[in-house]
Amino acid sequence: MGNDALFIASTTLTNKHRGNEVTVLPASLDTLSIHQLAAQGEVSQVAAHINKDFSLLCKQDERGFTPLMWAVAFGEKAMVDFLLEKGADPKTIARERESALTLASSGGYADIVECLLKHGVDINTYDWNGGTPLLYAVRGNHVKCVEALLAKGADMTVESESGYTPMALAIALGHKRIQKVLEDHILKLYKSKT
Repeated sequence: MGNDALFIASTTLTNKHRGNEVTVLPASLDTLSIHQLAAQGEVSQVAAHINKDFSLLCKQDERGFTPLMWAVAFGEKAMVDFLLEKGADPKTIARERESALTLASSGGYADIVECLLKHGVDINTYDWNGGTPLLYAVRGNHVKCVEALLAKGADMTVESESGYTPMALAIALGHKRIQKVLEDHILKLYKSKT
């Protein structure tokens, strides 16, 4: 093997050859939108933005989501509390009729569901496909959310566009604990009327 061996090109691919080089710097807190900051629970950053421009508190993004809705969707309870305390509107409806309560119910965030209910949101609001907070809680098998919604009077007779009531959906998905909660609620309603 002579000196020629020293000049053989490597066949190992580098990150540059694979196209794996970082071309965009990671986002810093300074470059994130108020919606992204709310979703990440960055209370001090959101507070700083709102102090500079109060209109950001209820600013809707391209889907119609507010910072509150983003915080709810990601289960950021401290952020939800902060935004509500500052005056965020929990009744805002996004472009496809999503509500903060629907997002909390589908995420299984019972503490946020209860918080939003205390702020007078429409418990039976429906989205573009007829889904209500109760239907989303049932679909996600979120027992505590179902219990919280029923305790505040969620309508069990509402059907989604696909024809499912909360009970029919629970049965179709095999969510036995949810079925039991719904059955117990029906019995309680029946007994209170007799």
